[in-house]
Parts: sequence; structure tokens; C-alpha cells
Amino acid sequence: MKLFFSIVWASLVHASYVVQRGAVCHVHASNDSSDDAPAILSAFDRCGQGGTVVLNDELYHIESVMNTTGLRDVLVDLSGTMLWGTNLTYWRANGLPLGYQNMTTAWMFGGDRVVFRGHGVGTFDGNGQLWYDLTNGVSNLPGRPISLMITNTTNSLFSGLRFVQSQFWTMAIKNSEDVLLEGIYVNSTSNSSAPARNTDGVDTFFSNRITFRNWTVTGGDDNISMKANSTNILIQDAVFHGGLGVAIGSIGQYPGVFERIENVTAERVTCLGTRYAGYIKTWTGVQQGYPPNGGGGGLGYAKNITFRDFVLQDLTDSAAHITQCTSFSGAARGCDTSLFQISDVTWASTVGNVASGYLAKLQCSGAAPCTGIRFGEFDSIATSGTSRIISCSNVLDPVGFNCTT
Repeated sequence: MKLFFSIVWASLVHASYVVQRGAVCHVHASNDSSDDAPAILSAFDRCGQGGTVVLNDELYHIESVMNTTGLRDVLVDLSGTMLWGTNLTYWRANGLPLGYQNMTTAWMFGGDRVVFRGHGVGTFDGNGQLWYDLTNGVSNLPGRPISLMITNTTNSLFSGLRFVQSQFWTMAIKNSEDVLLEGIYVNSTSNSSAPARNTDGVDTFFSNRITFRNWTVTGGDDNISMKANSTNILIQDAVFHGGLGVAIGSIGQYPGVFERIENVTAERVTCLGTRYAGYIKTWTGVQQGYPPNGGGGGLGYAKNITFRDFVLQDLTDSAAHITQCTSFSGAARGCDTSLFQISDVTWASTVGNVASGYLAKLQCSGAAPCTGIRFGEFDSIATSGTSRIISCSNVLDPVGFNCTT
């Protein structure tokens, strides 16, 4: 009784065990590299409603998928490292489906009033190099899992977490609202000739009022991306090393399906060697192939998008970018066919340089031209040589700039 009902399950699977004192569950890792996931799941079962789950400064081997959803009023405290296993055949066959495209995740996580903190040291290690070598640049290999899927989550905080060598996208957020993710570190870098492709920092779907603050992202694709039905998204004080920058999309992939992205602000962002600062990408208006690697013909809109107070260093393509040309690999372009409407997009108060001659490339669809495209205080951006090219197609009444080609 004086130990607050201390219960020790030392006989749990594979020598991992949980020590529970009241509503606090401490998970202790195995000493033989066996699967620690069952003990972690046990801790969430016991302390996931009004309690605390503590993952100590230990190495946890994750050899099986985890589903910890329906949590409520719980604190998750990670000081150690979670290392995902190398049995790629298992992960490809057993990933938990997102319910979007054919994507899966290694850990499905969600709840209301959840705090998940890592103190700047708690680490997710996806053993990603094995995946980069396996895919060798192939996009969206079936069964390649997202490290962490945050789903059906409200009024919650994720802070001080580190993600290294993610298997695929680092995080996805779906069907969630009022979530703050701050002080997040992401680094997915290949050490072989195979690229770390599709290692997005985070992607949002069907989510509202999501805030990303103080992120550092190094990866091989979108640093932060908003996809279908993402609304009221705020990105602040981020630093990106490589990757593509802040992405709106891709979207419009499913024929006849109406989707939107609305009220997105990215501010005080530093882009170091990224391809773009902020960009928008939609699929063409004609379906070619099938998702996830093909598609097109989707409907909807992206509006009220703001990229401001960016600092750029050696961007490889352009600061501002719109393309409505995304299509199945190798298919005819169809850049003027999309009916997906892009409007009220602002790039403002940006300094630095682009390593090419292009300040902007704005390829809007002839079937639904872009409106309300604005540049403000873009004069301080240097481009290669003397050229400052702003390439435009189907941009109606631009504000603050003149198209040069």
C-alpha cells in the first residue's frame, strides 16, 4: 500500500516489463534486443486513461506494429530511443492502414488531451537506410510504413521529440484538431547512393488548427506538407536543411473528389539548400494511372495561403512555385487541364538567395487560372547572375510583380 499499489510484471513477453505505481507506468526495455512493443502496449493499456507512461533512458526495440488510440488525459514521457526493427518483410505485410491511398504506419497513436514529450532527447529511429536502399528512389513502395501516425487527436501537445532515419514519411496527422507540435527534430539522410526519397517531415490530412513551431527538418522530400482537407495550419520558426520546403499538396489526385486546403500560414522559416521556399502542387485534370503513384482529375481549391518572413540560402530552383502538372510518371503533362482552383496566395518579406535565375515559377492551369497571387518585399532576394525570372502561365492580375516570361 505504501508503494502506491506497485505492481511489477517482470514476466512479460521477452523480458520487457512494466512497473506501475498508481497511474504511472514505467516501461523497462529487454536486455536481449527482443521486442519491447508488447510491454509498451501493456503500459498504455494500464495508464492510458488519466495516467502517465514513462519510457526511460533505455534502448527499446520495436519489432511489431503498435496501436495506442483512444487515449485520454495521458502524459507520455520518452527519454530513451525507440529503434524499429529490420524485418522489412514483416513491416510491409503488417503496417496499420491510414485509410488514405495505400499507406500504412508502424505506430498508430491518438487521443484527447495527450502530452507526448521527449525533452529534446527522446528519439524515434526508423532504421531508414534499409528502406532507402530497398526502394532505391522508387516512389511510394507499397507497405513502406510512416513512423508515427497521429489520428483522431484533439487538444494535445507533442514536444521535444527527435526522429532520425525515418522509414518513409516521418509523421502524418489525420482527423485531428487543436494540436501543437513544437521543438521537433527530423533528420532522414541516406549514406548510400540511394536517395532518402519520400521522407517528408510531416503531412496533414482532414485536420484543423494544427500548429508546427520550432521544427528542424533534414530530409529528401517535403519538409512540412498540407494535403487533403487541411485547414487553419500555422508553421512558425522552422529551419529546413535540403528537401523541398513548405508544400501545399499534392492535391487533386482522386478523380471527381472535392478537397480543399485553406488558411495556411508559414512564417519565420529558414530554408538552407531547399528546392523551394513555399510551393503548391496539384494533379492534372485528367486521370492517368491510379493512386498512389498515378491519378488526377480531382476538384476543389487552395486559398488564403501565406508564406512570409522567410530567409533563403542557395535554393536550388525558385523561391515561389506553383505547378498544376503533377501526373503519373512518364505520362503526358496536361498542365492546362486541372479544375482545382488556386487563389489568394502571398509570398512576402523574404530575403536571401536562389542559386538559379528564377525568382518564381508559376504554372497555373488554363482550365482554372490562379487569382490573387501576391508578392510583397521580394526585392531582397538575389538570383544567379543578373536574371530575376518570374515565369508565369495563367496567372490573372498578379499583385506586386510582373511576369517576365
